[in-house]
Amino acid sequence: MSRALPSRMRVVVCGTRFGQVYLSAIARAPELFELAGIVARGSARSVALAEEYNVPLYSSVAELPDDVDAACVVVSTAVGGGPGVELAKALLDRGIHVLQEHPVHPAELADCLRTARRAEVQYLVNTFYPHVEPVQRFTSAARRLVGSRKPVFVDAVCAVQVCFDLLDILAEVFDGLRPWSFFAVGERAGRPLTSVDGQIAGVPLTLRVENRMQAGDDSTSLLLHRITIGTDAGNLMLANTHGPVLWNPVLRTPSDPTGLFLTGTSAVDTRWSDVLGPTGDHIGDTDTPSWATVVRDLWGDAVVTALGDLRERVDADADPLRRGQRHLAVANAWKELTEALGYPEVADPQPGAPLTAADLVR
Repeated sequence: MSRALPSRMRVVVCGTRFGQVYLSAIARAPELFELAGIVARGSARSVALAEEYNVPLYSSVAELPDDVDAACVVVSTAVGGGPGVELAKALLDRGIHVLQEHPVHPAELADCLRTARRAEVQYLVNTFYPHVEPVQRFTSAARRLVGSRKPVFVDAVCAVQVCFDLLDILAEVFDGLRPWSFFAVGERAGRPLTSVDGQIAGVPLTLRVENRMQAGDDSTSLLLHRITIGTDAGNLMLANTHGPVLWNPVLRTPSDPTGLFLTGTSAVDTRWSDVLGPTGDHIGDTDTPSWATVVRDLWGDAVVTALGDLRERVDADADPLRRGQRHLAVANAWKELTEALGYPEVADPQPGAPLTAADLVR
């Protein structure tokens, strides 16, 4: 049985690139977490962040004190050419609970879960974007939709860096991914989007993936996630990872016994307002947040939510291997998807001045 946690979890963050989001999030929730240090290689960035947050900078897991409760491993795993899994296993062996940023190869994920069970600690993969508020709003509505109407299709588009969490979003909607299948469609050369057909939870899937990356920088993607779930009642769309969420009901034309649905008389025309509502509607906020709000607030809240999930598992003394089955399924589906996609091409983005909507309507 794992040791009981204090009211405030003492957390270290490993990695300081995207780890900056974790550091900011932990600092914004002092009633829940105490930032106990940074584990990094000692770059100028890591040194500056340790000074900013007034915490120790450790160069290895072996240097950590015994009172560290949990670690956020925000370092690439083997699929990204990094030592994230080795770092996670070293932390688990030290009796430290681990929240690890995705993606993780299914074999490595299973190895970490077994290590966590042996060490009597918790290991949780953070797919991150399912915890972002607009995505949560979408999944909540989508679960209600597929619970009342049969899903007919899933249409999605995403960047290759975030297809792992796209699958986890769909696993949340459908209570799992099985059965799934993926196969690439058509020639890919010279095309920015690779098309994949298949199924998710038995529902026909059309997926387009921006399967290209800029060397050394995975933040230059042209998009993150867009997901549409179609039913005979209408289509629910997550237009962008950060909203909005849109509902578009299908057209059901009212008519009289002769089949008329539109005439010059008001008697027939009024049936439209009696039977049909708007052609579309927002679920939740109609406005989209600024990037500053996303990075600091929405992403920070997502980290706090993920750490809260880790805390709940610790308090429940859950079996990490059993609780990790969904992410094992996601990881296996992700592996098959990336095999269908093939190796990412090299992106060569052309920088320019930012554009706004106003620039497009002048």
